[in-house]
Amino acid sequence: MRRARRQQAHTRHHAKLTRMPLAVAICLAMAAPAYAQDAAQPAAPAKTPAAKAKVVTLGTVTVTAQKRRENLQKVPISIQVLDTQKLEQLHINSFNDYAQYLPSVSYQSYGPDFTEIYMRGVASGGDGNHSGPQPSVGVYLDEEPVTTIQGPLDIHMYDIARVEALAGPQGTLYGASAESGALRIITNKPDPGAFAASYSVGVDTVASGGVGHVAEGMVNIPINKGAAIRLVGWKEHDAGYIDNVAGSRTFPSWGGAVSNAPSCTPSSLLVCTHAARNNYNTVDTEGGRAELKVDLNDRWSVLASLSAQKTIANGNAASDPSVGDLSIMHFYPERTSDRWWQAALTVQGKIGNFDLTYAYAHLGRHQDEQYDYSDYSFWYDTLYGYGTYIYDNSGALINPSQHIRARDGYAMDSHELRIASPRSDRLRLVGGLFWQKQVHDIQQRYMIDGLASSLSIPGWPDTLWLTEQTRVDKEEAVFGELSYDLIPDTLTGTIGGRFFRSNNSLGGFFGFSNGFAPTSNYGVAGCISPTPYNGAPCLDFNKDVRETGSLGKVNLTWNLSPTQLLYITRSEGYRPGGINRRATLPPYKSDYLTNLEAGWKTTWFNNRLSFNGAVFRQDWKNFQFSILGANGLTEIKNANQARIYGLESELNWAATYNLQLSAGVAFYDAKLTANYCGFTDPSGTPITVCPAGTINPLTGTAVTGPQAPSGTQLPVTPRFKGNLIARYTFDVGAKEAFVQAAVVHVGTRTSDLRVLQNGLIGDLAAYNTVNLSAGISNDSWSVDVYVNNVFDNRAQLFKYAECAATVCAAHNVVPAYPNGQVYTVTDQPLTVGIRFTQNF
Repeated sequence: MRRARRQQAHTRHHAKLTRMPLAVAICLAMAAPAYAQDAAQPAAPAKTPAAKAKVVTLGTVTVTAQKRRENLQKVPISIQVLDTQKLEQLHINSFNDYAQYLPSVSYQSYGPDFTEIYMRGVASGGDGNHSGPQPSVGVYLDEEPVTTIQGPLDIHMYDIARVEALAGPQGTLYGASAESGALRIITNKPDPGAFAASYSVGVDTVASGGVGHVAEGMVNIPINKGAAIRLVGWKEHDAGYIDNVAGSRTFPSWGGAVSNAPSCTPSSLLVCTHAARNNYNTVDTEGGRAELKVDLNDRWSVLASLSAQKTIANGNAASDPSVGDLSIMHFYPERTSDRWWQAALTVQGKIGNFDLTYAYAHLGRHQDEQYDYSDYSFWYDTLYGYGTYIYDNSGALINPSQHIRARDGYAMDSHELRIASPRSDRLRLVGGLFWQKQVHDIQQRYMIDGLASSLSIPGWPDTLWLTEQTRVDKEEAVFGELSYDLIPDTLTGTIGGRFFRSNNSLGGFFGFSNGFAPTSNYGVAGCISPTPYNGAPCLDFNKDVRETGSLGKVNLTWNLSPTQLLYITRSEGYRPGGINRRATLPPYKSDYLTNLEAGWKTTWFNNRLSFNGAVFRQDWKNFQFSILGANGLTEIKNANQARIYGLESELNWAATYNLQLSAGVAFYDAKLTANYCGFTDPSGTPITVCPAGTINPLTGTAVTGPQAPSGTQLPVTPRFKGNLIARYTFDVGAKEAFVQAAVVHVGTRTSDLRVLQNGLIGDLAAYNTVNLSAGISNDSWSVDVYVNNVFDNRAQLFKYAECAATVCAAHNVVPAYPNGQVYTVTDQPLTVGIRFTQNF
């Protein structure tokens, strides 16, 4: 029930670079600035006696990735940053907008507010289910985590100071939610120094779609010399561009049909839903943020914030190629409502010379969802006669189409207390305590209109399947990093560690009624207690997994000069294990990622050019892999081992006073290093040797061989991703004008780890996206126009089938769908917009 992207193939040049040995790539990368310094020093512009020299330098970027304020160029981490200016220049409004400019980030998008994020190729894919593994990338709003099981908050990006993408395991300082990396969204803070206000309004039109608009505003109000409040608000309408085309679908077992046409007239064998309409997938977002900062004295301050947002997404973000370009044929209402709020408190102060920080947050999130699930019914009816089991109270066969009503409720609390010694000390410490608890209340009703009472879940009319569960994830940790200047200002060593205790519990009801599945080991027939559970008939299961462990980090940083450093790091990350609902499957175990990395941070030509990068090898042990099993039930198994080799690099160049260039690239070689057989032994350890005829010990059946042999590419992540941004500014009288071009390339990706399933779903094609903009401004206002996706490409973000790929994506078994029924979520088509901003 979700979606994704596509486009053109890798060039041969990119393929050659991907296969280039990493040692050669490092040598070339390190040599490039030196050659530029010797051979490409720009000529000084001619000056007239009255002319003023214009300084051409890059600005200093301050980050807090290591829990203290530091210059980006002094932080020995592979980190990409989009600051306030860049976010505004690139018209960034949401996660999809900024993720394309972060080469280390890949993702699967099912639609607004349902996104799975991956970094550095650490991706197995998955179905994003509520009972699935925890995310491997942590997302933070300022100090507080905002990652929930089915995806992080998609925060509207207005009045944001910067986005920090920390690539690689961040287990020491960030814990279980940052196995392969972390994304940090840092807001602009209240400023007691001066009053400030601004607003921005814009309108855009989408090719093959409708008209969207956005309005945003901010006001910073000083209360006194030590206190201020900052208020931010936004309201956005994203135009739809997917058409729900009118049509009908006939079910063989029932003999009747369902039509979504507005002009449909119902009869005994024709059900009318009137769901068809153009520009089906509109999205409306509104929200705000209030922050109060109080300096109690010159050593202590308090920052309190309250953020909230509501997103209503209508329709479906995917298209069905068998129906047409940007088209779909669905029969039942589709809509999601995502409402969240977060209250946060950060206290900062000094005890002696040590900095003390306490951060607390409470996140509440509520999602209500409606989905068409009639594909599942159609394919199982066509292939297996599913419709013969669906009837009304009179015993007559009825329309077997399913549709879903779901509700997810999250409550997450987190506390962090940490202390940091002075940065000027030769021996430095950052350490602290962390505690987090996330409770997820889950309800899903798979409904069939007019279903017989005997087939419905007791107390839940028309409900063929009910999920009513509660999931609780807890983490407690002690962490710290200790740095020592082995040679002052030249060589620094760092060691870090995190000792953790985690607990994952899952319990509740899931399954069919006794009348539909009287011999099932779940549902009403599988009750382990006669007591109702949150309105469900009973409790089917109640399990938990507890574990303790530790993570480590070692880093050595060599400052070659005040503007150039090299570093080498060994770091670790992990993701907790958890529960499988299906009784025949054991719990899945934690997976661990070990990273060996060498990197560089360099600045050249008197701070006119920065060139950063890293090469690495990551070993991913017993990684968690979730699939749709029988009856669409998510199964999580530990797969086996994978290894990722990679190179990441970023360049920023103030070529002239007028011309700014930036580029980022990432090359990944992410593959299995052992067979994925698709099953484990009874203890949950993955089996990796499984030639044809091997018996699966959990089912007793023989297999035909590994589902993915050693050497198979990991899904979702391309071998190459890169971007290039050029911005040219010039004077028009007393005003400043600009033109800008941004190009993004994403290589081919596989959609599933398993060879058979990937063959059915298909690869995600490589694509290029070009975004152009131009504008003019003075000291208080600006106007700019932009064209995104200039060539109107269909960038494939995600492909999926509504049920198991071997059923809903089966080839040449249903004449109307020779390639199965596979949906594709694509990028937004060509969009033209204009924006006006005014500052006070």
